[in-house]
Amino acid sequence: MDIGLLVLRLAIGLLFVGHGVQKVSHRLGGEGLEGGAAEFRADGFRGGRLTAAAAGSGQIAAGLLLGAGALAPLAATIAGGVMTVAVTVKWRKGLWVQNNGYEYPLVLMMLPATLTLTGPGRWSVDQAVGLLPWDPWWTAAAVGLGVSSGLATRALLGRPGLITERSGTSAKPRR
Repeated sequence: MDIGLLVLRLAIGLLFVGHGVQKVSHRLGGEGLEGGAAEFRADGFRGGRLTAAAAGSGQIAAGLLLGAGALAPLAATIAGGVMTVAVTVKWRKGLWVQNNGYEYPLVLMMLPATLTLTGPGRWSVDQAVGLLPWDPWWTAAAVGLGVSSGLATRALLGRPGLITERSGTSAKPRR
């Protein structure tokens, strides 16, 4: 079981890190902070480079924590917040990913939360420093705080009444 948790943590953690790196740099096919800012604007958000930097940094932090198996509830909170924002962007497309729906962000929200419930396994920082097991209320708190912070981000930074569709590199407003 510990090997499975390690593989899961590393895979999900590295995906989060990679996605964050794309938002803040030109590495891994990213378009840097300017591209990240344009992505947020195309998705109906106010803000620019600071919004992209915050999102990318959050993804990198969540990924590093997940991969190391460190502070699992904090990793779940950060991942939950970032992925809740992604769910709000894709919500109108429905659940399934083939329709550009929110299936994938939802999975990326649930995995860190589940790792908080199960614990990150024997080969983790949490185990090494004696933080395990996490009480189940930590998972509820992490998920609740993550989802509420993502919804608050959407409410504060979203542009009301504007729905966009990305087409290539430009965004086209639609009513």
